[in-house]
Amino acid sequence: MISEDVKLDYDDVLIVPDKSPVASRKQVMLEKRISFSERASAEYVGVPIMAANMDGVGTTDMADALRRHGIFTCLTKFHSARELADFFNGAPERGEFTAVTIGISDEDLQKFVEAENLAKGRINYACLDVANGYTDRFVDRVRKFRDMFPGIVLIAGNVVTHEQTSRLIEAGADIVKVGIGGGSVCETRVKTGVGYPQFSAIQECVHSAHRVGKAIVADGGCTVPGDVAKALAGGADFVMLGGMLAGHLEGGGTVISKYFRTDEVDEAGNPIVEKRNFVEFYGMSSKTANEKHFGGLQNYRSSEGRTVMIPFRPSLDDTVVDLLGGLRSTCSYVGAEKIGQLPEKASFVRCNSTHNKVFQDLD
Repeated sequence: MISEDVKLDYDDVLIVPDKSPVASRKQVMLEKRISFSERASAEYVGVPIMAANMDGVGTTDMADALRRHGIFTCLTKFHSARELADFFNGAPERGEFTAVTIGISDEDLQKFVEAENLAKGRINYACLDVANGYTDRFVDRVRKFRDMFPGIVLIAGNVVTHEQTSRLIEAGADIVKVGIGGGSVCETRVKTGVGYPQFSAIQECVHSAHRVGKAIVADGGCTVPGDVAKALAGGADFVMLGGMLAGHLEGGGTVISKYFRTDEVDEAGNPIVEKRNFVEFYGMSSKTANEKHFGGLQNYRSSEGRTVMIPFRPSLDDTVVDLLGGLRSTCSYVGAEKIGQLPEKASFVRCNSTHNKVFQDLD
């Protein structure tokens, strides 16, 4: 069976400008209020961006740095119960902007139980994370987690269809993680042929979530601040970022120096050698991640993630300021005084080219 409907990605659409009462970008409020009335943590108040639960991004240092900007972080799965408890006990406000991530094994669940007990109720959010959110086993684990922790706000995924979004919500998810194969270091689409254009996935899944008062987080596919704006304008309650936040010291990666011979020479005619710094970044289904966390890549599976060297970026603050500045500008173009107004204010046009790339490689 082939669906004949056209499905769209971020590169297939542009936001159309409209009349605006916003006189200055600094007037735009990027803080958004999202309620979870059934949970102990009844409300999120912050920027609707989440740092991904990936190595190089989902660290406690990153969580502390992003929290100062009002941005949420999903920690990686690989913190011990004691490390998690020490983190949340160290500052009560961390629980308002940080989720503990676990998988679906009994060991993962037991670790969460231990961390939650040690943290004395300071953990408000959990992220139940797998690559394939379509298995019955995953849905059952969502249901079991909800039964065990009725007061925790639960993020669960990943899926890309409205049917499975509804299924996870019925099992107990508060926020469904939407996106398969779109990440910058993800090779799921290459290795499996499975996926869904991200912009259409957002629009279809958010309908299922919002009609029952739940939320989605768009995970994967964003390469520039404009993509984040499109995701939010398309209806996503949050946007999860991995590669766009990678490459900083806060992500915990080792800075690696490499030397490159340039086309220039010094006064003596010797080639000038330039030093550049990089950080390793990899997908969580990559061979690198499997060797680091799971004792190697098992012979019944293939690597579904890339390992790349990305330029080291000294200032996380500069990265965040650039991102948030782009979102403020988007709001000013469509007349949204608050970021939560983007979906109602924005309209889209389909296109086959979104921007001029002539000098893009010279940045």
